[in-house]
Amino acid sequence: MTLSFEDTRRAAPDEPTDEALRDLVGLVDHDVTTDPFPVLGMDAVVFVCGNATQSAQYFQAVWGMDPFAYRGPETGHRGDVAYALKSGSARFVLTGGVAPDSPLLDIHREHGDAVVDLAMEVGDVDRCIEQARRQGARILAEPHDETDEHGTVRSAAIATYGHVRHTLIDRRRYTGPYLPGFRPVTTTAVRPDGAPRRLFQALDHAVGNVELGRMDEWVDFYNRVMGFVNMAEFVGDDIATEYSALMSKVVANGNHRVKFPLNEPAAGKRKSQIDEYLEFHAGPGCQHLALATGDILGTVDALRDRGVRFLDTPDAYYDDPELAARIGPVRVPVAELKKRRILVDRDEDGYLLQIFTKPLGDRPTIFFEIIERHGSLGFGKGNFKALFESIEREQAARGNL
Repeated sequence: MTLSFEDTRRAAPDEPTDEALRDLVGLVDHDVTTDPFPVLGMDAVVFVCGNATQSAQYFQAVWGMDPFAYRGPETGHRGDVAYALKSGSARFVLTGGVAPDSPLLDIHREHGDAVVDLAMEVGDVDRCIEQARRQGARILAEPHDETDEHGTVRSAAIATYGHVRHTLIDRRRYTGPYLPGFRPVTTTAVRPDGAPRRLFQALDHAVGNVELGRMDEWVDFYNRVMGFVNMAEFVGDDIATEYSALMSKVVANGNHRVKFPLNEPAAGKRKSQIDEYLEFHAGPGCQHLALATGDILGTVDALRDRGVRFLDTPDAYYDDPELAARIGPVRVPVAELKKRRILVDRDEDGYLLQIFTKPLGDRPTIFFEIIERHGSLGFGKGNFKALFESIEREQAARGNL
């Protein structure tokens, strides 16, 4: 039997509907029956953290996420802890080592706080693994069942760039909070008066940085192994400044619910942002996560009030007389965008608003993007120069340009 998204995914009451997600993250129509590797959507972004307990508190207090499940020594899992939090349809799972010999501690020593799993929900784990095996993918975990009093989850995992894996999950026979072994958590994140109920509603895309010369290899991996399509390509002057350059291609599953831009460094006068990432992350990995919101002004205001640091954009970007002609009418006056340093771009399908945080941790590696889409299926190509110049100013301040 061919399974549709509606057949397999259980939407929580506070998750955006498919129609809302179409607007939030730019979904397109897709016939799942023709897909060799039918991905239904992102399941969770799994992080390794130096202190998962404090990281969970940070994502609650600052990013307004609600914890909903926990696994650790108190639940009989002795070696590590895992906190599962959600915001709309987006789920983050924050893991950390407890036992001194936990493998998570070794990963963290090498990479710092980092994404280690971009887990996806699929309708048929065995079918996907068979396809991956035929195409030469490295299987990290064979299809298997995990069961508790709430039912059974079937999962498997394949390797991708660096330490990042894709766990493939089928939840059709499970009614528990997250995965077997997790217990439910009912605490709700504190939201100060006047703050939006939820600061972001979905994961728009996850960006990977890979070594020089390997971007096309990983694009081919997603095309061949997972049946992803190519959405966009940015090379040469599209994505260069006076000092540095990079190349980027975007792959996505059939309905664009899952989108993975992939970057590699390019020749330039100085060290690019990708070079800096690869150095301090000690290899390839997930560079940033784009979080979709329907109210970027309220989200940015609330995050700034809670101490989140964003990249700056010079006044000249907003004062350029060509800006209005390039972007056309948008719902937010340019003066309000300038006040918050939010970028704006338009393509043939519509426009988007976006802003980027500074690195979230001590290492200049992972950061977040906040994005609000109005029809646009793009990634802010018109903002690349301004964005990368902002990043270069931060690199120079760190002595890494």
